[in-house]
Amino acid sequence: MKKEACFYLGTIIGKYSFKGELLVKTDTDNINSYTSLTSVFIDIENRLIPYFVKHCLVHKSSLLRFKLEDVSGEEAANVLLRKKIYLPLELLPNLTGNKFYYHEVIGFKIIDQKKGEIGTILKINDQTAQPLFEVNDGNKKILIPLHDDLLINLNRKDKSILVNLPDGLIDLFH
Repeated sequence: MKKEACFYLGTIIGKYSFKGELLVKTDTDNINSYTSLTSVFIDIENRLIPYFVKHCLVHKSSLLRFKLEDVSGEEAANVLLRKKIYLPLELLPNLTGNKFYYHEVIGFKIIDQKKGEIGTILKINDQTAQPLFEVNDGNKKILIPLHDDLLINLNRKDKSILVNLPDGLIDLFH
């Protein structure tokens, strides 16, 4: 399985027992959606390795507790600490309205209510305090804050996002 065909679920942050159970800090708002998983992919040296899930439970409301086949003791569990877990994209719940996954809007057009078409989304930078759309206007890269107050409408059919940007924001990049 290629990483591009998957989404990041979380990171293995600890062991739960001496029997090889693992604690996973997830990157999800709906942790209960993932308790019936039958398999996961673990990133080991930039390769996604499949593991079958014996059981998966919510642990203290914010973590998942996994028991994986072939991970039967502390030594095997130690090898997986700090590894990232991925799932196939088709397991993502469908979002509607103005909610979207970052990977879903790459290539969408950004259209401002006042200025018209701004450009095409290259990527979303979530390494900053505020996530940013990185938009190519044909000449330059424009950074637009990803904020609910600025987002007017997401149109999946037309692959566009209508925004209401503050006056002068686009001028900063020209």
